Amino acid sequence: MARDAVRAGEPVALASVIEVKHAEDMESSYVLGAVMAVRPAHDVVGTLGGEGLDRVVIDDALAALGTGRSSVHHYAKNEFLDVEATVYIEVFRAPQKMVIFGAVDFTAALVRAAVNLGYHVVVCDAREVFASPLRFPEADEVIVEWPHRYLEKVGSTLGPRDAICVLTHDHKFDFPALIGAFGTRVGYIGAMGSRRTNAERIELLRADGVGDEALARLMAPIGLDIGARNPEETAVAILAEIIGLQSGTRVPSLRNGTGRIHRAPS
Repeated sequence: MARDAVRAGEPVALASVIEVKHAEDMESSYVLGAVMAVRPAHDVVGTLGGEGLDRVVIDDALAALGTGRSSVHHYAKNEFLDVEATVYIEVFRAPQKMVIFGAVDFTAALVRAAVNLGYHVVVCDAREVFASPLRFPEADEVIVEWPHRYLEKVGSTLGPRDAICVLTHDHKFDFPALIGAFGTRVGYIGAMGSRRTNAERIELLRADGVGDEALARLMAPIGLDIGARNPEETAVAILAEIIGLQSGTRVPSLRNGTGRIHRAPS
């Protein structure tokens, strides 16, 4: 079951007893090496030997799936737990997903860099002549569709670990993409464009009823303020911004700066 979940890209946590201590005169069903598989919204498979230990480990396994981190947990004997045990909770999660709207020149560089970081990358553009697998062979998926229609289909599957990057800087494409993105739980929403383009974009979004809370999620102009000029450098700036935000690190984003985005080389 766990192997099938991993192959299907579904999150699963495997909890294994790596140490167990109980009284010598106590008959115990706790076994070293016992394994239990925990998946959100699914029945637990297996047992670690007792209801008390199973219950606390299930809670910790679900929490671990939320953070994406494997860890070792020590459980002391108490009124609810009749054994002292150490359990390793190993987390298997689907890869982070990056949806890139706009099959433009900068897209190919971002696809390559994101794939190298382990992202499942989707390129989506309504223009069939540009949205071709031949142009983006490293992408996991290339979709010919309007952004808002694509997000209507898959938006509910995106979560805090995922990213949406809007690279079109053309209002007729990026406006519906951003409206759709704000309706998801995605952890990163970035949009390319000059400061002037972004100011116009914000004005249009406000006029359409988008509030401050949603706009605060928008990282635009997209990327870190590192003087990136070409597509490859811009891809680094975007991914570095995503990493910084996900780790809670203060980063010098272009959104928070002033002046020219592209500086002249020294």
